[in-house]
Parts: sequence; structure tokens; C-alpha cells
Amino acid sequence: MKRFRLLLAAIWLTAAALITAQAQSREIYESPQFKTLAQHHKQLAVLPFAVTMTTKRLPKGMTPAAVHEQELQEGKNIQSALHTYFLKHQESDHFTVSFQDVNKTNTLLAKAGITPDNLATKTTEELAKLLGVDGVVSGTFVTDKPLSDGAAVAMTVLVGVSGPTNSGRTSISINDGATGELLWKYDKSLSRGLGSDTSTIINAIMRKCSKMFPYARA
Repeated sequence: MKRFRLLLAAIWLTAAALITAQAQSREIYESPQFKTLAQHHKQLAVLPFAVTMTTKRLPKGMTPAAVHEQELQEGKNIQSALHTYFLKHQESDHFTVSFQDVNKTNTLLAKAGITPDNLATKTTEELAKLLGVDGVVSGTFVTDKPLSDGAAVAMTVLVGVSGPTNSGRTSISINDGATGELLWKYDKSLSRGLGSDTSTIINAIMRKCSKMFPYARA
């Protein structure tokens, strides 16, 4: 009987490990064409993130327009934090590409009349040609808590309001500049506080997928 119970326990643990591994693998997608399309990539541009706060009610004194302005600003904050992460890990992770300075990226976008609000109307090919890069890094950050009562640690960064843990989701994508093909995508659920500032949050998110980042040379 004891051996039977041990056998059942071993089977259960193995099954749990397989399920966990499958769930984790689904968080990261890499195109079968990545090596072919990205073999000559030299530089990528990081775009402002699309931040969405799916609040059911606004805190007192907060207007929808003000919330939207904060979403746009935090989209640029996350863009900058992700770019900084790449720069700090450029040497240690042996990245095979460089990353365009975000100030240059945003200046070129602004000169072309492209704002975070109309960024989605442009194709990857158009953006890559405008920016003079081989590929673009884009992303979304969605959270479901109000800006006041119940906001998460991550929301402290987004709107400057602290509170209990929130939930949400972030997605980071890399598209080929020449074809627009999705090369790599990382989806991560946010169910607990990841830090007290944008850089800490981005570091925590990227640490989960650093070994699977496609431009990191093994």
C-alpha cells in the first residue's frame, strides 16, 4: 500500500510538472521563421507601450481625459524602462542587436505626426522604414483595478497611487521590419505586486523570459 501511494504521488508530481511546463511555454511564442527573417537584424526600436486601465469607476476628481493622459505617459515610461533593461543587459546577455535610443525614436515619430494615439494605424513596415531599424518592439500593459481604492503596487507606477495588489496582463512583441511578421511574443499575467517603480516591474517581467529572448546569444 505504501509503495502504491508513493507511485501515485510520483505520477501526480510528474503530471503537475508537465502541466506547469506547458503553461509556461504558452507564454512565449517564437516564429518558426525567426532565424531566417532576423539573421541580418542589426538594430531594433522600442515603441511606446499601449497602457490601458480598465477601471469601472474613476476616483474622485479624476476625469477620463486625465486617465488617458496618464496612460499615454506611462506608455512612454515603460518604453524607456524596457530600453534601459536592454542596454544594461546588452553585454551580459550577448545581444546580437542594438536598440535605438528612445529619444530618437520618439522624435522621429513626432516629426512624422505619429502619436501614441494613432501609432496602431501604422504598419510595422512603415514604422521600421521611418525609424531606420530592422524590427520593432511593442507592447501592451493592461490592469483592471481603479486608480484609487484597490490599486496595485504596479499601479503605483502607472498613476502614482499605492494600494493592495491588482491583476492585469502585459504583452511584449517583436516584429520584423521588412515583412511585418510577428517574430516573438511574450505574454505575462500580473497577479501580484512586482515592484515599486517602472524599472523594477520591467526587470521582474523580463527576468522571467530572459533565457528565451531570441536575440540573446547562448
